Amino acid sequence: MTHFTTACVIRRSKLGMVLMAGIFGLLIVFSNLTDYSSNYEFVGHILSMDTTRPNNELRYRAITSPMLHHRIYWMIITFEITYTVCCLLGAYQLYKKLHAPRKEFHEAKKYAIVGLMIGIFVYYFCLQVVGNEWFDMDTSKEWNAMTWTRNVIDYMMTALIFLALKIDH
Repeated sequence: MTHFTTACVIRRSKLGMVLMAGIFGLLIVFSNLTDYSSNYEFVGHILSMDTTRPNNELRYRAITSPMLHHRIYWMIITFEITYTVCCLLGAYQLYKKLHAPRKEFHEAKKYAIVGLMIGIFVYYFCLQVVGNEWFDMDTSKEWNAMTWTRNVIDYMMTALIFLALKIDH
């Protein structure tokens, strides 16, 4: 595949989508580490449920321990670092196999797939499922990331589906 073909464009598009997800992860991790207190405040408010509806019957679910807030926040940061490393490593593997036979290129997708799945776990399961459904995040006017996470998940899910398809021969 040394000339400009549709397969060549598709392979480069897959590489680009994974690389963009990895760069996004780098920016998220950088933000979480350099502005720890602001992002920690967000996590603390969600877990404490202190900005949800008044007289909320679900407030018994709240976690009010600052120590647990820090531990949960560091767990999220660890998952984000793992997602970022996997996506960047996956992008590198795809780059190395851009001109390889179809089977080799397909096998080079594994780190990228793992990275995107971890990203989906963080932003869909941790933030939307647990944050929204358990900690009632969507009722907070100040500390609500539903729209943001939906956009991130839409991108990652689209990238994952496109990446996994065997249309790059």
